[in-house]
Amino acid sequence: MSLDIQKFTADEITIEKLITLIDARKSFQVVAVSNISAVVEKIEGRVEKAGLRCRVFTEYRAASMAATFSPAAMVGLGAVVGIGLHNLATFNPDYEIGKNKLAGTVTVKYMK
Repeated sequence: MSLDIQKFTADEITIEKLITLIDARKSFQVVAVSNISAVVEKIEGRVEKAGLRCRVFTEYRAASMAATFSPAAMVGLGAVVGIGLHNLATFNPDYEIGKNKLAGTVTVKYMK
């Protein structure tokens, strides 16, 4: 699935830019991110200040858990249960914020 969304560097994502994007209910991606946690925290805070809900997740985590799951790997089962509980707790979010540490990106998708 390919999304045609705007890309910004972490330096370009100012508070003003976030307010504009979130008020317009836009999806976007932040690229070349060195401090994923700080960028996610900044975006999540702006989404919540706009009165919207969001779900933060690690991209490709579910796929990697499924690929490594075996009957002997009970840790894998615990992780799958944890992902399911997290998704239930953040049911029907306005935005999904996907962290991809390997690629150095944060993908922000408007879901409604």
